[in-house]
Amino acid sequence: MKRPSTSRPEPTPRDPRVDDTIPREARIIGALARLYAVLVSRIVQLTTDRFRRDHNGACLALGCHPVLLPPKLALLFEEQIAQPVTDSRMRQQFGNDVSYLFPGKAPGRPRNVVGTHDLLNQYGLPALSARTTAMIEAVTSPPPIVVADLFGMHPSTTQRWANYAKSDWSAYLAAHMATK
Repeated sequence: MKRPSTSRPEPTPRDPRVDDTIPREARIIGALARLYAVLVSRIVQLTTDRFRRDHNGACLALGCHPVLLPPKLALLFEEQIAQPVTDSRMRQQFGNDVSYLFPGKAPGRPRNVVGTHDLLNQYGLPALSARTTAMIEAVTSPPPIVVADLFGMHPSTTQRWANYAKSDWSAYLAAHMATK
């Protein structure tokens, strides 16, 4: 008699950049939360002018600094800008100067944060756990002050995340000062 295997393959989280069964909006928002630890409340406030493409690649301005986007995510941004998903007929009929990346139902307003969380959860993309994972990843490599500047966060917030991730930079700083 063959014994059943005790090890099970780990379920792999859905990658919103490549899973075509997920709506484009959810793919972009999920990827931003997962890769750059951006809060959903900040993501829905993004406007199309925060996205730029040049000969070096595509960038999105998050806070003070632009971040380089992976090519597949950059293509999703371009599609979203060219054909935004909206339920608002007024926006289509009368036009609107405000160009949110994720327009809401009300003209000139971004997508609702609660509805966006519901959409992400519906497709198995919980934003909070994705953001937590991204923050822990981010603060384990560079010093927290660098992460704070990159993500536009307060330095004490990133230091707290570094403490959660068990990254202690005091030894690094002492060694760095000793070499000078």
